[in-house]
Amino acid sequence: MSAGALGPLLYIAIYAAATTLFVPGALFGLAGGVLFGPVWGTVWNLAGATIGAALSFLIARYLAADWVARRAGGFLQRLIAGVEAEGWRFVAVTRLAPFVPFNLLNYALGLTRIRFDQYVVASLVCMAPGTAALGFAGREALAGQTSAIQNSLLALGLLALLAFLPRFVRRLRARAADRA
Repeated sequence: MSAGALGPLLYIAIYAAATTLFVPGALFGLAGGVLFGPVWGTVWNLAGATIGAALSFLIARYLAADWVARRAGGFLQRLIAGVEAEGWRFVAVTRLAPFVPFNLLNYALGLTRIRFDQYVVASLVCMAPGTAALGFAGREALAGQTSAIQNSLLALGLLALLAFLPRFVRRLRARAADRA
């Protein structure tokens, strides 16, 4: 049984709602690739993840700030400091890093001073590589090629490392200059 043209819209709505409820996005990333193929799966996954991230951000900013602050704990202070220092670039780096908790991050970023439009654009653009990797991995896993998932996650990790590298080098240089 097919949902026809409503299938992708229903999938996007479910993905967005699941994101606000802390359901791991990787499950949907893989499922999108299986259900819709790697290209359309990526498009629908990215739409659902972006809408869900935006909803979580807005919920935190306007409805549940105290709850999010309690849930985020010390992570929140580091996040606020990062956004204060780097703005949308910090959002971009956290989106590229597969080890940052996606769902909590969506809510916690709602408590920072970043503008909503900057948050959404940085999220959309920087979630695209991981979303595409999962969409393609889902289709390949269906075909029995499980190494694709490992390779995709490794590539994402290396991309995140490269994104952090310039800032790490600046900090090392600043420390060396302070010692001199």
